[in-house]
Amino acid sequence: MTAVTPPALSIQPRRIDFDLPDPLPRHWHGGDPFKTHFFNAMSLLFPDGERFFIDSVRYFRDQVSDPEQQALIRGFIGQEGHHSREHIEYNNRLQALGYDVEALTKPVRRRIAYANKHLSPQRRLAGTVAMEHFTAIMADAVLRELRWFEGASDSMRRIWRWHALEETEHKAVAFDLYMQVCGDRKLLRQAMRYSTWFFLRDVTRGMWHMLRKDGRLMDMRLWYQGMRWLWGRGGFFSSLMVAYRDFYREDFHPWQHDNEKLMRECQREFDPANTLVPR
Repeated sequence: MTAVTPPALSIQPRRIDFDLPDPLPRHWHGGDPFKTHFFNAMSLLFPDGERFFIDSVRYFRDQVSDPEQQALIRGFIGQEGHHSREHIEYNNRLQALGYDVEALTKPVRRRIAYANKHLSPQRRLAGTVAMEHFTAIMADAVLRELRWFEGASDSMRRIWRWHALEETEHKAVAFDLYMQVCGDRKLLRQAMRYSTWFFLRDVTRGMWHMLRKDGRLMDMRLWYQGMRWLWGRGGFFSSLMVAYRDFYREDFHPWQHDNEKLMRECQREFDPANTLVPR
């Protein structure tokens, strides 16, 4: 099964001021601490993670001679850079609520520093490709199924849909570059296994911290309902498993998950005429 990046694809960062609520509602996802902190914990990973992605791609960009691919790489770097800045502001709001953002993000920075010092550029790019697939399949779910943000505040729903849209637009940039400069599928599969472990561990650690701060860590009913929402039949993670496993195929390409039509529909949400942020 073959697939390529849509030929008419243009990747442009959207300079949107989301004007996040200040203070941030403590449980902005319909009053549900579990769902709120699941997304909050992911936000903690983005600023450092996306700078790592940018550096991993930028290292190889001089090996690209095709002007169209160069334009996609520029768009990728621009979008990821803006994501990092928006999530720094988001995370500052979490810090203001009393959550220890520094303690939660320090292990991520330490792990990235280790990777930059000890791993080859090819391995670092493989890690970027793996995490870009993870974010792409989650982004597809966020754009496709409104139920994942049912009850959430409009401003928070909007920032997550914006992020999901741009992750969809550039989901194959790092992959295409990797296949050009390296192409080792075994290395990609290894990177995905490591990335999955660290992602789930970091998100769980962030959720534990924030729920403990809220005095809800030992709320078994909350955990039961939350784990059903994540891993139950039709849950957020369980519904991604087929798309996740596709990454391990020898012929995999991100655009085999053809959601271009959905992407085009969602792009209209963020046309300049529609960039006012509901509060």
